[in-house]
Amino acid sequence: MLRILTAISIATVSFAAAAANGDLRPTTHEDLWLMNRIGTPVVSPDGRYAIVDITEPSYEEDGTVSDLWLIDVENEAQPRHLTSTPEAEGGVDWSPDGTRIAFHTIRGDEEFNQIYVLAMDGPGEAVQITSLSTGASNPKWSPDGTRIAFESLVYPGTSVDDENVAERKAREERKYNVSVFETFPVRQWDRWRDDMQTRLFVQNAKVNSVATDLLAASDLVRAAGYGGVEARSGDSLVATWTPDSKALVFSATTNLDEAARAPTIYHLYKVPASGGHVEQLTDSVDWSCEQAMFSDDGEAIYCLFEPIDEHVYNLTEIARFDWSDAGIGDNPEIITASFDRSVTRMDLSANGRRIFLTAYDAGRSRVYSLPSKGGEAKLLDKNSRGAYSGVKIAGRHLVARWESSALPAEIVRINASTGQHFALTQFNRKQASELDRRAFLEFWFESSKGRQVHSWVALPAGFDESQKYPLVLLIHGGPFSTTLDAEHLRWSPHLLASAGYVVLMTDYTGSVGYGAEFSHNIKGDPLKTPGEELVQAADEAIKRYPFIDADRQAAVGASYGGHLVNWLQATTTRFKALVGHAGLIDLEGQYSSSDTIYHREIMNGGPAWENDAAWREQSPSNYVGNFSTPILLTIGEQDFRVPVNQTLGAWSYVQRMQVPGKLMVFHDANHWIMKGEEARYYWQQVHEWLAKYLGEDE
Repeated sequence: MLRILTAISIATVSFAAAAANGDLRPTTHEDLWLMNRIGTPVVSPDGRYAIVDITEPSYEEDGTVSDLWLIDVENEAQPRHLTSTPEAEGGVDWSPDGTRIAFHTIRGDEEFNQIYVLAMDGPGEAVQITSLSTGASNPKWSPDGTRIAFESLVYPGTSVDDENVAERKAREERKYNVSVFETFPVRQWDRWRDDMQTRLFVQNAKVNSVATDLLAASDLVRAAGYGGVEARSGDSLVATWTPDSKALVFSATTNLDEAARAPTIYHLYKVPASGGHVEQLTDSVDWSCEQAMFSDDGEAIYCLFEPIDEHVYNLTEIARFDWSDAGIGDNPEIITASFDRSVTRMDLSANGRRIFLTAYDAGRSRVYSLPSKGGEAKLLDKNSRGAYSGVKIAGRHLVARWESSALPAEIVRINASTGQHFALTQFNRKQASELDRRAFLEFWFESSKGRQVHSWVALPAGFDESQKYPLVLLIHGGPFSTTLDAEHLRWSPHLLASAGYVVLMTDYTGSVGYGAEFSHNIKGDPLKTPGEELVQAADEAIKRYPFIDADRQAAVGASYGGHLVNWLQATTTRFKALVGHAGLIDLEGQYSSSDTIYHREIMNGGPAWENDAAWREQSPSNYVGNFSTPILLTIGEQDFRVPVNQTLGAWSYVQRMQVPGKLMVFHDANHWIMKGEEARYYWQQVHEWLAKYLGEDE
């Protein structure tokens, strides 16, 4: 135990010593952007090794490098390169005997991802085994090691690849470019939807094998509302093999076409590995079930379970079904019923007795252990800081990605009994050793509504408690999100603080990690109470910390945080400056133009034309006469979640009221500013704007 604790703390101690000697410096955008980006581990069947994708970013358009690395979990040897190619690899899956891995990537003249297999028991190059014209991704080995299942995005009505080739050619030869819709939704994040379908394929794990489209003949894909589980850039069927290698279980919806008026519900389906009849395994309008996982003995199947009721947000739980050829029935056993947190990831122990899971808790992402048939979820380390992600069982250990507000992301090995961890990699240690990245302070206060509200505080580099520093509120999006005890690539607390500010991050009502009731309380109250709590948190921070200058305050936020920035503009004059990215100005306006809408009705107590109290009383546009605080407004033109007209509307009101302001439209960006040079420019402008209004002479 002493050895593990020493390994954990050595980096922190060395950073603290450097800080005491004055050798550390503030975080710059270059530091933030060029830090290695660590993926989540994929563990070998014997638990000895883990594969992780490591991205080395660049400001140059073609300069980013992303490769797979092999980590020895047991012996702590230095990680070694598995791949070294211009294009990134993803979707890694180990063969059952641990001798091969499959992954998807683009190589050579290929236009789309294809599946490659790499032998792990000797030297050699990865071998391409798929050649579909529509590409292939997310490979899954069959338990007997003979076949690989994967996904491909294909044209509707097709059943073989030649038909996809012909359909693509026909569409390319059209003399018009138009999208035609008969149902909602029509957009997703930053893309117009089309009629392409994610389908499930299986082929032998050999070169020149023919892939079979398992769903081509099914009624499922002909349903108007068919789709996989949505992600930012598309969807996935999140398939898993049955233990006997005879079939696959996957997640899909058939009511996506009802998304304008009803929640999208996901269910589990089973299809034979040779194709044929698709069997619906779950069928309820009261809950969703996705991301199936089998116990090693094949006697049970688990899924991430979410109730469908009057709330926008519900806890994600774990459901257990008995598994048999006759099906699983429609009466799940909720094994996390007594756990008042939302499950983000789970993995089953080899003996089937325990589940290890991660969940957000009070601004942390923590690891818990749970009996596989239900019971109390045990927090492995009650004193844990930071954020764990991608936790997987590796023999008698766990492995995960871990980072904190003081230390950048690395892969760690976790003691499955105590929760103490040991760093297996040092990809970011050298870069981080130069930076003054202090661990966040934290405090709780009781809000005016009697709720316990949590906040983090980031201190500037070279902090001196005898000095006075301006206070900047950094407001998280969501609202069903949380500010983690960790760095953030897009909205960095340390980068914001680097200009000499104390940064306050408050988990207002609606945030997650504090139990279901705390999240539910935002219903019908989308901006008012969260806005009040942000102001109360600022008052509490000023009272607690004498180094905060109460006369110099600002607030910044993006997405839902941008909504709250506009609400603060409408309701208070305490701030010297505001910065809002992708924020709404009019509740009904965003509802009618966003790519997702129905949950906004639930949030605000019904549609605006039936119950308009919250729509009217908590829309910033109805308080334009109060606008007076200088504001920097930014937006990505390709943002379909908070469409550009919301920011243009805010800008029009600012100009009408003659409020000092600046508008920046990033024409190639979507909801996030993700090009390196554009992100660097954004932060330059933010720091200049805040310096203008928070300087000593103001």
